[in-house]
Amino acid sequence: MLEAVLNSDPTLAATSSVVRGLAEEARAYDCSTARAVVFGGGTGLSTVVGGNAQLDDWPNNPNVGLKQLFPRLDVVVCTTDDGRSTGKLLKQFPMIGIGDLRKMCLSMIHPERLERLYGIDRRRRRMLLRLIHGIFNHRFPEGSVNYRQMADPLLVVPESLRGACPRPLALLLRQLGTFMTPRGDGPTVPPGGHCLGNILLAAAVFIETGCRFDRPPAMASLRAGIDRVARAIGSQPGRIHPATAVPGQLVFHYANGVTVHGQSKSSTARRGFPVETVYAEFHAFPAVPAEIINAVRGAGVIVLAPGSLFTSSIPVLQLPGIARAIRDNRSALKILAANFWVEEGETDMTRTDRRRGFRVSELVDAYDRNVPGGRAGLFDYVLSANLEHIPGSILRNYALEGKRPIYLDRRHVEAAGAHPVEATIFSVEHLKDAGVIQHDPKKFTLAVRTLLFANRHRRAGRKTSGVARAPGDNTRRPHRGKQLLCDYWSSFSRSLARKDFRPAHLRGSMLDLVWENRDMHLDHLNFFTGVRIVPAAQWNRSIEWDNVLGYYDPIDRYVKLHRQLLDDPERLKGNMLIALGESLLGRYIEKRSWITPAGPDGWGSRCFEIRLRPPGARDCFLTPEQLHDYLVLARMVPHPADAGTYRITLNHNDGFLPPGLLFGLMYAWYLENSYGPIMEIEMSILHLQEDMLIPHQEQEYRRQKALIDFFREQVFGYPHKTAHRAGAV
Repeated sequence: MLEAVLNSDPTLAATSSVVRGLAEEARAYDCSTARAVVFGGGTGLSTVVGGNAQLDDWPNNPNVGLKQLFPRLDVVVCTTDDGRSTGKLLKQFPMIGIGDLRKMCLSMIHPERLERLYGIDRRRRRMLLRLIHGIFNHRFPEGSVNYRQMADPLLVVPESLRGACPRPLALLLRQLGTFMTPRGDGPTVPPGGHCLGNILLAAAVFIETGCRFDRPPAMASLRAGIDRVARAIGSQPGRIHPATAVPGQLVFHYANGVTVHGQSKSSTARRGFPVETVYAEFHAFPAVPAEIINAVRGAGVIVLAPGSLFTSSIPVLQLPGIARAIRDNRSALKILAANFWVEEGETDMTRTDRRRGFRVSELVDAYDRNVPGGRAGLFDYVLSANLEHIPGSILRNYALEGKRPIYLDRRHVEAAGAHPVEATIFSVEHLKDAGVIQHDPKKFTLAVRTLLFANRHRRAGRKTSGVARAPGDNTRRPHRGKQLLCDYWSSFSRSLARKDFRPAHLRGSMLDLVWENRDMHLDHLNFFTGVRIVPAAQWNRSIEWDNVLGYYDPIDRYVKLHRQLLDDPERLKGNMLIALGESLLGRYIEKRSWITPAGPDGWGSRCFEIRLRPPGARDCFLTPEQLHDYLVLARMVPHPADAGTYRITLNHNDGFLPPGLLFGLMYAWYLENSYGPIMEIEMSILHLQEDMLIPHQEQEYRRQKALIDFFREQVFGYPHKTAHRAGAV
């Protein structure tokens, strides 16, 4: 390890004798005076800081990770998470994503602090750790209304542990748990699907606001709430920092032109194209606390923790002032910790080769594309796992699960201006016992200590000029003014409450669609009256063109779904979304007909013709100009002598998607391509390189790209070329 570090600097020859002489010194190197700042989110961040506190065996060995090496450790946590329990809270309250902050409160626990705080011995401390671990990780089953356990969190752990809870902690847990029950002072939060720790932490924050739920908690309230919980469970207060107090959500732009919202959606949507850029949209200017900037400026070590590249790591560095503060600190050791495995939906395919996942150099390149000012000055070393000695059988088992390693391509990383370092930063023992490869907080900490020692050794006796600030750093203004997610949710809930759903539970299915696809606009709901299930015996929809089991009926303005869909919830959602898309065209057609040309020239062909209603009678989401543009993209040709009439001529066996159905399929496919699988075939030419196509194919390629652009800009309202604002926040 040390030899690799020293050899990464061409100014220092690391001979075997040098390494032998320094190895023991490196292991004993005192880091206690160095201030460290770690950025990230998710499980990767909490694992390297203090161990993965979600694992069952964590209470048996919590004294691990960077918290042990650096007494002055500040952790900056990404706040744009929107999945699972965090997402449920975001529906109800104006707040940031809180789930990763909960994880950090646990991972930052110092058991000795519990002993001192509550005057307990080590045996009782071990029991108390298991109790805290069980309470803060407890997840209520979906649909649960067990307010008794929520009001008294001690009830979720075995009775044998409850006696180990000190009275002050028990009182605090009950106060926080009761706050959001029907007997509490806050709004009622149904516990179903929630992580109990998230509820407790959210309660602590909102109590600090004075029970104000009409606006996002200010940073002072967030800090006070987090510190209150952290102090009570043995974490050091003042060291866990939300990156910003302003709620926001991530926006992903893919290589095929699709731009969509939502962190949790990035891992579930199967786009088939790599992520080009990511940025966040915030409710207001996403101010970064001065405490974070000052910590970075005074840090001796800055670590970008392993984790989800586009959803945990990059978004933090896009916040105003953070990248600049990192670059301005020219004396700190700066480390980018590379992930072990490609992550589905984020790093499973690259811009250069969509058949494979990322290499380490492509992780580096992603920072260059997405962070204002590029990668310059953000990290000196790239710390990667040495996977050479892992048995092929283990890698094969991971491959069967769809997991592939992120290999270190050393030459390309060096060309990017970083020093690549390989180390065994996973647990060999855990690999032998369970066949699983995970970051080992002890080994990761040892690697950081070695890098810090080697870096100081390199710098000794020579002045370091550091890295100059990258040109254009922080020149982009943050995007702000977006609606709070709780307001988005409530406005859709109110609108759908006025619709007629038969059966009534379909309203919940559509609300799920709204949350999963937050690119939908409220006025997308203006063109249908309700949703009805149609019995199979009454289904008279023609199957000449499709086998879609949902459609919009412009006569009565209802979305109609085949009875069969009630037995298949996922297919129900897809067909509901297709029909909802169709409804945006409203009653735009006055007449449709098939025309078979007479005479020998018309042999084997036919013409599909539509005539539009007058603009005022269409009840259509699109303007007349937008409708015209769309029909042309749908291959309909305007009649040269009859305005409002469009035609398409087909050979006898030609396939054809009528413009209404195409619109519904595109609407569903754009939002979530698994909802519109038919369109995957229709759009398959986009997987080819444009410069390899013959003219006919190139024309179709450009039409499909233009169709995506139309939906992105005209239907979903993204400004022209929004997706190319790399690094915007």
